[in-house]
Amino acid sequence: MALSSEFPVDLEAAILDLKRERNALILAHYYQEDPIQDLADVVGDSLALARAAQTADCELIVFCGVHFMAETAAILNPGRPVVVPDLDAGCSLADGCPADAFGEFVGQHPGAKVLTYINASAEVKAMSDLICTSSNAVKMVESMGDAPLIFAPDRHLARWVSKQTGREDLIVWPGACVVHEQFSARELARLKVRNPEADVLAHPECDQSVLDQADFVASTTGIIQRAVEFPERPSIVATEEGVFHSIRQQAPDKVLIPAPGADESCSCSLCPYMRLNTLEKLYLSLRDLGPEVSVDPVIAERARVPIERMLELS
Repeated sequence: MALSSEFPVDLEAAILDLKRERNALILAHYYQEDPIQDLADVVGDSLALARAAQTADCELIVFCGVHFMAETAAILNPGRPVVVPDLDAGCSLADGCPADAFGEFVGQHPGAKVLTYINASAEVKAMSDLICTSSNAVKMVESMGDAPLIFAPDRHLARWVSKQTGREDLIVWPGACVVHEQFSARELARLKVRNPEADVLAHPECDQSVLDQADFVASTTGIIQRAVEFPERPSIVATEEGVFHSIRQQAPDKVLIPAPGADESCSCSLCPYMRLNTLEKLYLSLRDLGPEVSVDPVIAERARVPIERMLELS
């Protein structure tokens, strides 16, 4: 969105003024552009942002992330408006697991419990026994006991969790993240040859061929912590490039190298959905109190149970 006469010259100051005027809480995911992270009250991964939403003390939540995250905030805050900079900021995982098809899938496995990755719609969460994030997925699987277990919607995270827990019998919905699946194992191997001293950090949503080359596999927060722990060592990072901002705030001289995709011309480490949010849209969302994300009360009530259970177990 280009700047026009409808935007103040000092956009950041205007956003902060509106935030105070609206008594708003701005939540931003690590995958947001740097200026949005700098203006947010809380920057974090899905688990941290869910916790922040659960304990919010404000009149308005502005969620700078993607749609399923804002839905989770709305579910945890009935009666409190949740707005987003761009309503089209979706998620390939959530979009690739439509509620009607998932309901049929669950019906094909009577007696199975359902563990759903937080990257899913409110309707899919409402069909679940428990929710997880990449940072607590192993713990959530272990909490489910030995009962048959459906894991949705990310097949790569499911495979990684299966290896970590020894649960080789997971019933997996075959979804994938459009960003993490683009990283190329072949190009990563070439990059490692050129940077033999680099530490390869990868998100478990990546393909197994990428994880096999990683020195460290963890959630977004885990990747940031690992990179900061070794500031003198270059890191090749196989997740969304937005994490670089938080790493550089804590380790300014850290050398960070995005993991490559198969196509050298692509911006493989930038999520096209996360990057729909801009400062201009954040300003408008505060000014106009929209677009608002709402969840059907019946769906919200059912989805709140597995989300709150995850937060309690975490």
